[in-house]
Amino acid sequence: MAKFLYSLCVLVLFFSCQNKDNIDKIKKSEKTEKKFIMYQLSEMALLMEQMYVENQRLKIRIEKGEVAGSYPEYFNKIFVSKFTDESDNDSFFKTNATHFIEVQKKLYSDPNNVKQNYNNGINSCITCHKGKCGGPLTKIKKLLIK
Repeated sequence: MAKFLYSLCVLVLFFSCQNKDNIDKIKKSEKTEKKFIMYQLSEMALLMEQMYVENQRLKIRIEKGEVAGSYPEYFNKIFVSKFTDESDNDSFFKTNATHFIEVQKKLYSDPNNVKQNYNNGINSCITCHKGKCGGPLTKIKKLLIK
């Protein structure tokens, strides 16, 4: 019986030491893990996402033969929204933003050639993004009406 108790004590001691090692490993891995940081879009990125959705809706209306509606005034925030990297707010961007707004206003004010005016607006986005942030080009090109 004494051998059994001795063996049992040795086993308990052995496994309790193993658990401590595992706990130490877990604690070390928790300390070295990096915290998840959620990416936040800049004002400009959010504005461009809104403009994208607006143009998706507009494309559907135009394809159905419906009127364009009225110019979304919030598009004018393109001149004041904060960038992720403020160095991107340069003369190239400002020139292209001015052109984009002019083309967009023409689209909403001229009921003739709506499809062409719409595609001109999308092409102005493509031109700017080719010179700056090319990432969303594929997404933007899908807005074109064929």
